[in-house]
Amino acid sequence: MPELPEVETVRQGLAQWVVGRRIVSVEVRHPRAVRRHLPGDVHFADVLAGRTVLDARRRGKYLWLPLDSGDAIIGHLGMSGQMLLQPSGTTDETHLRVRFRFADDGPELRFVDQRTFGGLSVSEGGAELPDEIAHIARDPIDPEFSDEGFVAALRRRHTEVKRALLDQTLISGVGNIYADEALWRARLHGGRPTDALTAPAVQRLLGHVRDVLGEAISEGGTSFDALYVNVNGESGYFDRALNAYGREGEPCRRCGAPIRREAFMNRSSYSCPRCQPRPRGSLRG
Repeated sequence: MPELPEVETVRQGLAQWVVGRRIVSVEVRHPRAVRRHLPGDVHFADVLAGRTVLDARRRGKYLWLPLDSGDAIIGHLGMSGQMLLQPSGTTDETHLRVRFRFADDGPELRFVDQRTFGGLSVSEGGAELPDEIAHIARDPIDPEFSDEGFVAALRRRHTEVKRALLDQTLISGVGNIYADEALWRARLHGGRPTDALTAPAVQRLLGHVRDVLGEAISEGGTSFDALYVNVNGESGYFDRALNAYGREGEPCRRCGAPIRREAFMNRSSYSCPRCQPRPRGSLRG
């Protein structure tokens, strides 16, 4: 699933190519793509016609486009969602779900989603921050993110540190890939209890989270297949810099020990057995 760097890369593309343009029509080709818009697909299209996109913003893994009506389009990419800019008349993608046409006759915005786990909706009055995503915490790239607040909140939790990093109400945008990468850099096993970490240790971990996310954004995110691309259909290249995630059996780039894979929340965690020893009492493995 796309994480913060991938969604931020898409947001930057929307800011460049969509902001300031007036929507003339919206074509919903699959109602599941707008299932979170409870009034339905016809209302979704009608309420957006004639509206101008004022900005492209992000909260965690969610995108939102404030409109001149005071409303906002909310977007979530899910597992395979793509926001693509295509010249009018270009052959439709097999999994095209929603098409936006603009008054300037420039490139269309297309929401393409093979698995239809993502979706779009309109938030009434949500231009500043849609109520639907207000519960999601700020992310560490956000200039208003509170380092001190995060450190204190994480240390109050009685859970494993990786589970805390994936809690979008505590810190948003971090998913499985970048949690593993930050923990590798911090030399922490994901099973370490949060209430046993010192404040300086949490602050160091947060620094690594921020560094990993920033580096991934600069590389356009991480693409393991053709499902994640930016608005121009281009893949990201941060997978070439991964130190832990997806490298089972390969040597740790720091100590040479083979990277291990462990089951985690119906997914997998990757870590170095030497640099990131399991905490005492861990039931894993």
